[in-house]
Amino acid sequence: MDSITVGSGTMPLIGLGLWKIDESDTAAAVVEAIRAGYRHLDSAADYANEAAVGEGIKRALAEGLCKREDLWVTSKLWNTYHDPAHVEAACQRSLDDLGLEYLDLYLVHFPIAQPFVEFSDRYPPGWITDENAAEPRMEVAAVPLSDTWGAMETLVDRGLVREIGICNYNSALIHDLMTYAKRPPAMLQIEAHPYLSQEPLLRTAAGYDIPVTAFSPLGALSYVALDMATGSESVLEEPVVIAAAQRVERTPAQVVLRWAVQRGTAIIPKTSRPERLLENRSIFDFVLSEAEMSAISGLNRHRRFNDPGVFCEAAFNRFHAIYD
Repeated sequence: MDSITVGSGTMPLIGLGLWKIDESDTAAAVVEAIRAGYRHLDSAADYANEAAVGEGIKRALAEGLCKREDLWVTSKLWNTYHDPAHVEAACQRSLDDLGLEYLDLYLVHFPIAQPFVEFSDRYPPGWITDENAAEPRMEVAAVPLSDTWGAMETLVDRGLVREIGICNYNSALIHDLMTYAKRPPAMLQIEAHPYLSQEPLLRTAAGYDIPVTAFSPLGALSYVALDMATGSESVLEEPVVIAAAQRVERTPAQVVLRWAVQRGTAIIPKTSRPERLLENRSIFDFVLSEAEMSAISGLNRHRRFNDPGVFCEAAFNRFHAIYD
């Protein structure tokens, strides 16, 4: 099975993650991905390339590579737009940039509310509230997540999005959300890979029938260039991964991606290389054994690469942990 049910829709298990694809390369990457068979695109306002994503979608539609209804397009609400007064405008900005009338899925990007920044002042606004301040830093705003979720639900009522969900939530926040949500989250997107298997969080989501998408499914590869990981932290060099790759005659990356979907998560690996696009999708014609799945899961070392408790202090002059 290469798709999962998400709310009232069907989402391909493998999508193209658009984080860290340079804006100048994004449109071509989207076209090539669609040409290679991808129908799931994972975007966000904060990635600073949604207009280019929209151009790629436009080209693909014009070439007859697919129809709009064939695509599953996800975007995310940035931290500075958590106030209900700004949620719809933020969603509409993403729609305008993407050239779409609706999103298939719209996610709360982080459970972090920050002060509003006008579109005309800076878009996307990033993590720094006032870049001209004597000491630019991240700031937070007093906006309850429950207020933000209520505004997200309104987006569905107005037809701007088909489904809504959450990113980077922990189990406690999910339990809390489920006490007030009139429309339960249709998706949980989290960092997950063999070094961060997130088993308790996956079980929490499953208990509420919330499907999970794993971002950074290959682990450190997305973070070495950002100095958030080292080359020695590559799960692709683990002996158990290499042994499984040799048995099934696939690459170590394909084995790690297969492990992710075989355990029930959707994945959004990022690449702009045509050969990698095809390689990442070619994981449905082999199966890992129970022993291989267990061995790869056993690599878990609780290593989180995308951690606000680390990068906010280092880059934005404020310690702001959301994971204990």
